[in-house]
Amino acid sequence: MWKFKRPRRGDVSTLTLRLWDFTGMALLNLFVWLAALVYLSPLTYMFITSVKTSEQLSDPSAPILPARPVMYEYEGRSRYVYYVPTESGERQWALVDSDRSGAFFVDPQNPEAGLIRWEGSWRTLRRVYEPHWEFGNFVTLWERIEYPRLLRNTLILVFLGEIGVLASSIAVAYGFSRFPIPGGKYLFLLLIATIMVPDSITLVPTFFIYANLLDWLRSFTNTSAIYYIPLLLPHFFGSAIYIFLLRQNFKAIPRDLDEAAMIDGASPLRILISIILPQAVPTVVTVGLLHFFNAWNEMRMASLFLGVSRERTIGFSAQAFQSYGFTPEFLQASALMLMIIPIIVLFLAQRFFMQDMVVTGIEK
Repeated sequence: MWKFKRPRRGDVSTLTLRLWDFTGMALLNLFVWLAALVYLSPLTYMFITSVKTSEQLSDPSAPILPARPVMYEYEGRSRYVYYVPTESGERQWALVDSDRSGAFFVDPQNPEAGLIRWEGSWRTLRRVYEPHWEFGNFVTLWERIEYPRLLRNTLILVFLGEIGVLASSIAVAYGFSRFPIPGGKYLFLLLIATIMVPDSITLVPTFFIYANLLDWLRSFTNTSAIYYIPLLLPHFFGSAIYIFLLRQNFKAIPRDLDEAAMIDGASPLRILISIILPQAVPTVVTVGLLHFFNAWNEMRMASLFLGVSRERTIGFSAQAFQSYGFTPEFLQASALMLMIIPIIVLFLAQRFFMQDMVVTGIEK
């Protein structure tokens, strides 16, 4: 069986090897770009659909790119312009009137000629479109759904929760990685085991504790505290997956640095702030981004505790966006408004995201 074998350096010239390397790199880059285009195609479709008009979406013969029908003012009314086949070629005429056997058109280039009779069904004709980007869909949603209010509530929840989850997770991970805790190995395994517990199992018990035992829902129904407390408090007790990621990164930092700092009189807190955290910036940023995306898209807890409150989040109000119009352009526009902030945050922090992150002692 014949097999393709790359020529050895001694068998061919340097020019041939360079051409071989260039061809291989070109094919690799082509594959990467094609994969990126396929991956981004849904986002491209969403954006293109969100800036289309409802008339274009309802017309099967409309172009793919955003456009609007060309209109012509005739006798005080706006008329659609169609591609009309004639003996002298295809013409762009405006439809004025129609009957069972044909239609009457007017030529926008020569309106003085009067009405032109055309035999056939005008419904089979294609409308004339011109490029047009309808950004008014975003303006309509911004005005109807109180988007600034939802954005404010969501950012408050995200950033306060960010402070809580980072502070608690870093403290617990630092303790597991640097201090001899009695039974610490088993406590850490128990902590990791909680990752396998689905959130849906703890949803009802959590609501029972807040509503019945603590009586927070009835006490704060008429205030905005119902929005903050039940959704923010769990973040101040850390997250098992975040603690795991931070602990693994902290353990990879040499203890010699801690000992040198202790000789100089540094306290454990000073060691954490001055020695550990500066070397774990990529991991801390990664944990912060993971929490940001999770809190931004959180819907179940918000819908459970905010059902009777005006203080809602963007994730919880996502379903309500559909009630403002079931047309595709508004649905896609609302989806883009939900995604734009996380995309911007990820773009700004991409050079820190997962940079030199240590998961199990191996750099990735």
